[in-house]
Amino acid sequence: MDVAAQATDHLILLFQILYVVTALGAMVVIISENRNPLKTISWVLILLLLPLVGLIIYYFFGEDNRKQRLISHKMYKKLNRRSIGRRELLETLNPPVEYKGLVNLLNRLKGTPLYGGSSVTFYSSGPDKFEALFEELEKAEKHIHIQYYIFLDDEIGCKTRDILLRKAAEGVEVRLIYDDVGSWKAKRRFFKDMQAGGVEVQPFLKVAFKFLTSRVNYRNHRKIVVVDGKVGFVGGMNVADRYINGVGSGIWRDSHVKIEGKAVAGLQTSFLIDWYSSRKEFLASDTYYPILDTEGDNMIQLVTSGPVGQFKDIHLGILQAISNAKESVYIQTPYFIPTDSLMQVIQMAAMRGVDVRLMLPRHSDTTFVHIASMSFLKEVLDAKVNVYFFEAGFLHSKLMTVDNSLTITGSANMDMRSFEHNFEIDAFIYSEETCRRAQEIFLKDMECSTQLLVEEWDQRSRIEKFKESVMRLFSPLL
Repeated sequence: MDVAAQATDHLILLFQILYVVTALGAMVVIISENRNPLKTISWVLILLLLPLVGLIIYYFFGEDNRKQRLISHKMYKKLNRRSIGRRELLETLNPPVEYKGLVNLLNRLKGTPLYGGSSVTFYSSGPDKFEALFEELEKAEKHIHIQYYIFLDDEIGCKTRDILLRKAAEGVEVRLIYDDVGSWKAKRRFFKDMQAGGVEVQPFLKVAFKFLTSRVNYRNHRKIVVVDGKVGFVGGMNVADRYINGVGSGIWRDSHVKIEGKAVAGLQTSFLIDWYSSRKEFLASDTYYPILDTEGDNMIQLVTSGPVGQFKDIHLGILQAISNAKESVYIQTPYFIPTDSLMQVIQMAAMRGVDVRLMLPRHSDTTFVHIASMSFLKEVLDAKVNVYFFEAGFLHSKLMTVDNSLTITGSANMDMRSFEHNFEIDAFIYSEETCRRAQEIFLKDMECSTQLLVEEWDQRSRIEKFKESVMRLFSPLL
């Protein structure tokens, strides 16, 4: 054997040793982090079954950020106090007695206030939402704070940009946060032009090389707009033409709400915390928290969660809400990859006689996630959950109602990515009128949906079932 061949063999052996040592080290780290056992097993399987590729996937998507902080407790409390100090105390409000425990839970987890005196307007189509949004942006006199996961430079994105530039030219403070990965299709010039025109633009967790860093796994999925501290928007709609024109399979159905009144302070606080986290600029002037008259009788908690911190507030709030259910639980979500605890509370609610309805899109925009979602349907069907497939296009709505007085809507999907990896915001709305409106939207969507029967589901081919089972192994990572 010549010298070159020996050297090659030595290099291969050295590479194999380094890989084994690195993979074993990664496994030790994963196990010692005391993660969810299912997620731990998934990562170990990936490292064992996908040599080298598994390590690359772990580097991008496996880092545990629970103990990291983007903002200190001191700064978070300082920002949160600005909104709390200008509202009625929690004890002076009277939420429905059945939700007092839920209100207290969300308040104690992160000091999430309960706001009264607010009105809520629902939008279930992109044209209606953007018409209302543009109308409020045009009225702005002092400031506009706007934050989106996806902000594209297409027709609707350019219309939004033009309004922001015009208001900035009028002397209105305009700040924009966009997610650097979610908005990757937009040209950088698009945002630079806004910056040059007087809009303060800030990417969230900027990624220089989108596919060469683990930061790609932790994204800001929130959609927030605040105008003059008086009017706010939150929900599932991004800034993209598909919300207006739909997709090949039909409409792009989503849910969004406009909030007026005291609860806008909760949206403001979320935006300012993300602004500080990204820009390290502390903004807490009274200008951003005006004293407002009562606009309605909705009581609202604006609940945020993310990959940092010990507890997952939105996830825990949803668990508590479903556990409280006595009559009905209606759920709309584009993706359904539940945690074990979420699956259990849904099953228990259905089995104790609660009318539980789960609506998913027939066709998804994400193939792997859709296949994994399908693997969980047998379990809910067996528990007598009524499952529906939305047929009129893609259902992107994140909406849940409980009984006749609680509505939860915002940016969070019913999947592990939203609960554990993304920065999300949901509005927990305590109001019979708002709940009734949300249920009307759900029932209208049922008219263009097909109910899934357990007998039909059992007749799937073995190949389909096997594909779903394989993707389910990776579901904690999707």
